[in-house]
Amino acid sequence: MEKVGIRIDKRIHDRIKERLKSTGFTSVEDYVNYVLDEVLSSMEEDEGEDMSDEDQEKVKERLRALGYLE
Repeated sequence: MEKVGIRIDKRIHDRIKERLKSTGFTSVEDYVNYVLDEVLSSMEEDEGEDMSDEDQEKVKERLRALGYLE
């Protein structure tokens, strides 16, 4: 699979690196790819349907827990 580079805040990188200790992931890159794929898949499943306020809040909570939102 072809890859491209992205830049993330060092603070987020460090938080993910710390989280790796409690996961089966061996690299920040693998973890970020997995998380983004999961979020996009979830959003695509809901495509065409308006997300309820509750669903939107769940997505925000997941992103917060993963360090993408404060």
